Amino acid sequence: MNPFKYSFDNKRYHTLNYHYQTLFNQKVFKVSLNAAFSCPNINQKTKTGGCIYCSKYENTIEEDLLSQFNRVKKIMLKKWPHSKYIGYFQANSNTYAPLKTLKEKYELILKQDNVIGLNIATRADCIKDDVLDYLSELNQKTFLTIELGLQTIHHQTSILINRGHDLTCFEKMIKKLRSRNINVVVHIINGLPYETKEMMLETVKYLSQLDIQGIKIHMLHILRNTALENMYKEKKFPLLSLKKYVAIVCDQLELLPQKIVIHRITGDPIIEDLIEPFWLTKKFIVLNEIDKELQKRNSYQGIRVSI
Repeated sequence: MNPFKYSFDNKRYHTLNYHYQTLFNQKVFKVSLNAAFSCPNINQKTKTGGCIYCSKYENTIEEDLLSQFNRVKKIMLKKWPHSKYIGYFQANSNTYAPLKTLKEKYELILKQDNVIGLNIATRADCIKDDVLDYLSELNQKTFLTIELGLQTIHHQTSILINRGHDLTCFEKMIKKLRSRNINVVVHIINGLPYETKEMMLETVKYLSQLDIQGIKIHMLHILRNTALENMYKEKKFPLLSLKKYVAIVCDQLELLPQKIVIHRITGDPIIEDLIEPFWLTKKFIVLNEIDKELQKRNSYQGIRVSI
């Protein structure tokens, strides 16, 4: 018998599938969208800046938003004809534009049949007050989630990866969003250059004390044409093995309150652009190894919080 109650499929952590089906009583899919937004951390004139793992300084799209949405929806309808959808503005910083532009793009997706909400991925340093007010309005009429990229709480690492804002900025934005009752999901990255296991656990311990509703756990992967690629070639800093990654993730899950939804638990790189680590391309093996390790420990999300 599964000791964890927030899962339908014997997972020992609070799955996104459980979260959506409990809320909406049916199958819900996130449809990833690229709205061609940029990022405040990128200098478009000199083509420099950005986080060191970011490979796309100019965000261009081959399909318009509606075509992207309908292409994915068509695929999902074949298997789940009665499903609902959440528009996921994923690429780059999706609040980094004038309010008029944001409204046009968000509301185009919200008008589509069976769309019940939006997930908007962005940064803590690029949500202006007028956008916050608009997001608050959106939150009253649809299921809204804002995703913030934190990656690490450690100042030295944030400088190394060129994150472009400090922890205080992140904390202030969390408070602003939650004061408006807007759901927040935080992204972290395991295996950042020179971070120890203890540092990665400290990031999760910090987040476990915040009023957040979800987390995405990524594994650092090195892509072609990035500053990170150049750093790796020069210094060959150590990367986590699959075994070490699995152990760290399980430790992190044990530290996270059960109410926090696990939106992602591994990376999902584009194989053609990937330099290292190649074990990340076997996503289902990574997921299975995490399941097996939790079972081996007879453990589950939040067990160390409970204790």
